[in-house]
Amino acid sequence: MFPWAQIDAVLLDMDGTLLDLHFDNHFWQILVPQTLSKQRGISTAQAAEMVTQAYQRVEGTLNWYCLDYWANELQLDIMALHHCIVDKIRLRQDTVPFLQALKAAGKRRILLTNAHPKSLALKLEHTELGEHLDLMLSSHQLGYAKEAPQFWQQVLQKYQLTPSRCLFVDDNEVILQAAKNAGVGYLLGVSNPDSQRPQKHFQHFAATTDYLQLLPALTTQLKSDR
Repeated sequence: MFPWAQIDAVLLDMDGTLLDLHFDNHFWQILVPQTLSKQRGISTAQAAEMVTQAYQRVEGTLNWYCLDYWANELQLDIMALHHCIVDKIRLRQDTVPFLQALKAAGKRRILLTNAHPKSLALKLEHTELGEHLDLMLSSHQLGYAKEAPQFWQQVLQKYQLTPSRCLFVDDNEVILQAAKNAGVGYLLGVSNPDSQRPQKHFQHFAATTDYLQLLPALTTQLKSDR
């Protein structure tokens, strides 16, 4: 339960939070190693180990999320591969009702994603997500990933946000902590980012598996405001 009357803006991650993370997990953990295996004539296991080590070297940095970086690092046409599995790009079932309720309650809906602009554009093309957001920002536009304090400093200034009156929703506990460090007042994790995998357990933050659970309190606040 959140004190919705004290929240002006809801800051939202995209992959795993508004979109099903199955697309990204399948892409990076299945399709990329399989493609690398065929291209280099090595086993799928060897390719998987190779990409895992490459991922770990830059985890949490902007390069980890940069499609151009991975196209160069792995010598693969990353965008062409993305287009091969666009059928897996899907909104979570609870996303649109949640975003519609936020709009009805007068909350600003701001997308804050580490996704590369090319990935963001592809996902907007294949979903109706953009229709339900007020603002969208890729961390690549600022030069810092959401894990970095500089990202939050710039975002809060750019959108003239009062951090204590913001709710931030993400499926990554490290990023939730970065938002907390920046003074964001309300934080929520997503326990089921990938519809095809078991739920996650959050150590330090409240988490949900269904945004519809938030709507009664949000609707109550809307009625009281009227």
